[in-house]
Amino acid sequence: MPATITLYHNPKCSTSRNALALLRERGLAPRVVEYLNTPPSRDELKAIAAATGEPLRALLRTKQPEYLAQGLDNPALTDEQLLDAMLATPVLINRPIVVTPKGARLGRPLEKVLEVLD
Repeated sequence: MPATITLYHNPKCSTSRNALALLRERGLAPRVVEYLNTPPSRDELKAIAAATGEPLRALLRTKQPEYLAQGLDNPALTDEQLLDAMLATPVLINRPIVVTPKGARLGRPLEKVLEVLD
């Protein structure tokens, strides 16, 4: 049985659509999670951030108006505070995120996804 690949996806985002196309072009059938409708849990977000090897803050969508409106540019905020914001306002979660057994990558730039594919 092939390994499970999960794509945290926003169908309105061209980069996210391109990530899905990239996976499908390689014959992969990812589990697609439209995270605005079905956000990851706190534990899932922590695990995703850990699997990227990047700080949790790297998964924040800093171009969203909510980012500044909620004061999330404050470097003193803890990961728990950032998680609270991401869970309360899922649009703050950057996309696309591809999770495979090899790790997780934010698909910005899209080529980063290739790092966790076989």
